[in-house]
Amino acid sequence: MKILIADDHRLVIEAVKAKLSELEPGIEFVLAMSVDELLAHATDELDLALIDLNMPGADGQAHIDEIRRRHPAVPVIVLSGYEDPAIMRSALERGVLGFIPKAYSPEVMLSAVRLVLAGGVYVPPMMLTALPPGIVAGVPPMQNGDARSAGASSATLEHLRSVLTERQVEVLQLLSQGKPNKLIGRSLGISEGTVKIHLAAIFRALNVRNRTEAVVAAQALTEAQQA
Repeated sequence: MKILIADDHRLVIEAVKAKLSELEPGIEFVLAMSVDELLAHATDELDLALIDLNMPGADGQAHIDEIRRRHPAVPVIVLSGYEDPAIMRSALERGVLGFIPKAYSPEVMLSAVRLVLAGGVYVPPMMLTALPPGIVAGVPPMQNGDARSAGASSATLEHLRSVLTERQVEVLQLLSQGKPNKLIGRSLGISEGTVKIHLAAIFRALNVRNRTEAVVAAQALTEAQQA
C-alpha cells in the first residue's frame, strides 16, 4: 500500500505515519510539506492521499481540486485543523472521500481511513450538528417518544438519504433489523469501530440518543414512505 501525507507540520506527519502503519505491514509513505511538493509527489499509483488544507502554497482548496483533476482515481481525505461544517461540506462536494479534523483521536482517524479504503465516505459527526432539531433539517422534533406520528414523510426519508452516505444508510437498515454492531460490521465487511462512527452520524441525523430511538425513527420514516 502506498499512502501520501501532505502537511506542513513534521510532528503531524510522523504521528499520522505511526498510526496508519497499523493498517498493514510494509506501507510506503510519500511525504509533502507544501503544495509544490504535493503536486510533485502525487501519482496515480497512490492508494490514498491525506492532505491538509492550510499549507505553504495553498489557495483555499485549489490544491485539492488540482489533485482531484490530475489523479481522479486516487482516494483523497482532508486532514485539517478546521472544524467549520461549511468548509467540510465544500471539501466533500469537491469529491474528497473524507474530512478528518485534527482534534479527533488517532483511533477515529484510523477507522475513518479504513472506511475510505473499504469504499466508503467519512463524514464528521460534527458536520451534522449544524442541522436544525428534528429527524432531518426542516422536520419538527418528535414529541414524547411518539416517533410514528412525528410527521415523517417520503420527503424526509429522501432528505435523510441526502445527508447520510450510502454506507450509513446500509448500517441504518441493518440496525433496524435488530443486528448488533458486530453482525452489522460482518455483513458490510467493515470493523466495529467503523460501525460506531457511522452510528454516531446516524444518531445526529435522526436527532436521537441511542439505538432504540434510531430504530423507531427509521421505521417511522420507512412506513411513511410506503404509505
